[in-house]
Formats: sequence, C-alpha cells, structure tokens
Amino acid sequence: MNIKHFSYKNCSNTLFCLVVLLYFFCCNNAIAEVSGDSIAGRNKISMCVGCHGIKDYKTAFPKTYRVPKIAGQRNEYIVSALKAYRSGERNHPSMMAVASSMTDQDIADVAAFYSTQR
Repeated sequence: MNIKHFSYKNCSNTLFCLVVLLYFFCCNNAIAEVSGDSIAGRNKISMCVGCHGIKDYKTAFPKTYRVPKIAGQRNEYIVSALKAYRSGERNHPSMMAVASSMTDQDIADVAAFYSTQR
C-alpha cells in the first residue's frame, strides 16, 4: 500500500487550486454579460420618454439642442452611451443623473426595449 506522507507542498498546491477555482467561479458571475429584457425595459423608461419620446423635441437645459431619437438605435450603442454617461465619460447633466441611478441590468433592459422600437 502506497500512502503519501503529508507535506506542506501538497497542501499548498491543493489550497492554491481551490483559491483559483473560487476566484473564477466568483468572477465569472460578476463579469458575466447582462442580458436585456425588452419587456422589463418597457417598465423602466419613464425617465426617458419625457425627452426621447417627443418627436423633434429640443431641450433648454443646459443649452438648447435637439434631443436624439433613440428608438431603433442599436442595442450596443444605447448600452455604451448610458454607461458612458454613468461613468462621466459623456457629459450632460440630465443624462448623467438618469444614468447614475441605473444598474447594468436596467441599462440592458432599456437598451433592449429601445432597440426593438422604430
């Protein structure tokens, strides 16, 4: 009968493998892509329709400009734009305020909804 003797090397290798597996399990869940739900998105657009739901709407804050139509935009573009407003990479006070209150799931849902509209 061949019995291995206890060694710290065997123990540390096993511990290292467990830590690596735990890391990948946790991180894969944390960085997994969020899938948007257009039905859920329809219930999350109350802050959007006040500007983006009005044809040829122009806003006067912080300066007068035409509000872009987002219905029919590509899903990836909407997600990218909202995340950029949330991070401060894009600068518009109203959009930054709205986007800062949105989770990644909210953003994915709203993008899924608007990308299916025409």
